[in-house]
Amino acid sequence: MTLAPAELLPWHGRHLAVRRAGTGPSVVLIHGMAGSLETWDPVFDDLARTCDVIAVDLPGHGSSARMRGDYSLGSLASSVRDVLDELDVRTATIVGHSLGGGIAMQFMYQFPERCERLVLVGSGGLGREVTPMLRALSVPGAGLALAGVTRIQHQRHVAAAGRFVRPLAGLVWNDLPYMVRQMATLDDPETRRSFLATINAVIEPGGQGINATERLHLADGLPTLIVWGEKDKMIPSSHGHAAAELIPDCRFEIVPGAGHYPHEDDPALFARLVADFIATTRPRT
Repeated sequence: MTLAPAELLPWHGRHLAVRRAGTGPSVVLIHGMAGSLETWDPVFDDLARTCDVIAVDLPGHGSSARMRGDYSLGSLASSVRDVLDELDVRTATIVGHSLGGGIAMQFMYQFPERCERLVLVGSGGLGREVTPMLRALSVPGAGLALAGVTRIQHQRHVAAAGRFVRPLAGLVWNDLPYMVRQMATLDDPETRRSFLATINAVIEPGGQGINATERLHLADGLPTLIVWGEKDKMIPSSHGHAAAELIPDCRFEIVPGAGHYPHEDDPALFARLVADFIATTRPRT
């Protein structure tokens, strides 16, 4: 699979990485915590057959610039708006996975005139429950522990043992390979600092600190699709069910056998769901 190369867009004296391809209605893909635009690689080309697809590396993630500052949902949503401005895209369907779902909803609140449709994928911000691992990373001192874990992970004998047990561990926790991949990016101190700042903006020791359900009425009239993995152990699918009940005419889809990354576990089905949603709905104007 040969994907369009990412490009670096100027952004307030720094840069943001973006991959763009295809023609048709514009679709923005926003990744989750500690992720990058590469999480969308399995579905990128399929969506680009009928859409103008724009995948974004959020500030502090992937190939985008690291910064010390505001990692709130509002700030990250504004960075997505800045990308659209730089690319001269007025309106788009906004797709967000996990943390990216919270950013997509925030984008819809802040810039409703620029949001044609909304797609939430295993989205954060729809309930309190979240995996204990993320809750643990919000407590004081988590940065030191995380630095130690990433150092150990890169030791040769530990890495070899990890490769041996990973297939078995994946049977217990289906998202483990993705989590290991993302943890490997946190050995860089600046990346780790950005990750912890993002965690602290949305996660508390008791669970998710931001709940958007009381504002979902603002999506009335906005075509909305919610997609969840059947076996998601990061964020329960009940959050998606409940949110779909609060948004008029919302579509809710479960991806069988998938975990927290349905777009990677079953990319063909995911791309088909999103492409059909865009083709069969009229954008909000």
